[in-house]
Amino acid sequence: MIKLQESPDLRPQLPSVDQTPFQMGLDTFGDTTKDLAGQKLHQAQVIRNVLAEGQLADRVGVDFFGIGEHHRPDFAVSAPDTILAGLATSTERIHLGSAVTVLSSDDSIRVYQRFATINALSKGRAEAVLGRGSFTESFPLFGYKLEDYDRLFAEKFDLFTKILSQQPVNWNPGGDRPPLVNQEIYPKTEGTLKHWLAVGSSPESIARAIQYRTPLMLAIIGGPASRFKAYTDAYQQANEELGNGKLPIAIHSPGHIADSDQEARDQLREHWLAGRNKIGAERGWPPAGEREFEQEIEQGSLYVGSPETVAQKIAATARELGIDRFDLKYSNGALAHEHAMRSIELYGTEVLPRVRQLLNQ
Repeated sequence: MIKLQESPDLRPQLPSVDQTPFQMGLDTFGDTTKDLAGQKLHQAQVIRNVLAEGQLADRVGVDFFGIGEHHRPDFAVSAPDTILAGLATSTERIHLGSAVTVLSSDDSIRVYQRFATINALSKGRAEAVLGRGSFTESFPLFGYKLEDYDRLFAEKFDLFTKILSQQPVNWNPGGDRPPLVNQEIYPKTEGTLKHWLAVGSSPESIARAIQYRTPLMLAIIGGPASRFKAYTDAYQQANEELGNGKLPIAIHSPGHIADSDQEARDQLREHWLAGRNKIGAERGWPPAGEREFEQEIEQGSLYVGSPETVAQKIAATARELGIDRFDLKYSNGALAHEHAMRSIELYGTEVLPRVRQLLNQ
């Protein structure tokens, strides 16, 4: 059950969902990859490859490119906003954002300032995707206590939403940060800085998105997407009842595209299993095998195959959940940069137009 609290002062005015075609984005965590010969790449090269991947996404017509934040050896990107700033000056039309920014262990003012700067460089194409993150390495790294996980995010998200008004900020949560009194935050943005609240399967997080009138980004990384329909329905209904208008809903799910279904599965299999079992071992999950890989493709939230296969699955998910955007996490463990580039090319040139065609039928 999603419970709402009355907090009208915490709810900035945001525009309703744009009346634009169904949006399609790409996300990467900057996974530490291998080359085609199986040799592990230096993380510096991985970062340069992420820049090239974002530039290709722009050229082939993808709507959004998101880069995640991690602080562990299997991911090369710990400062996604720095790469996004590079993309802001080397792309023309694609929107640029995080996937996600771990706000709990960051500073709300600095996060706003970084994305306001990216917004300026890109002429309004920045999007901050804010969440608590599914990994916790940033907490000890930056001196935070893991037991403060929920409180930190609640306070910092509250402050971030207040900054969005671009008015002097008055804020006193009674927590770790000293109060702010009529504090101006710079730089100002030209218009509204678009932001999303990224959530997993927490009803409390869905309620927070409603309470703050914030577009919702659902991370669906396993199992059938249909199990999230209760959340998207509740979000839409509550916003309607509160007079918020129709706010955007996006989902983020992993996948890989190649010229044929078999080629896509063959390219991805070992990397998906390696990543799944590495994280699973850390979290106490039972090992996954070939059966689980195939099941996630056939019945779950792994979008793998030829352009037509992936387009059909994305369109079916979009219809069932009533979403406005789908972001494919195209980076998958040590999967080679060359295979990722082909996946991006097919996603923009074939999957994106086909999904829109299917949804307009």
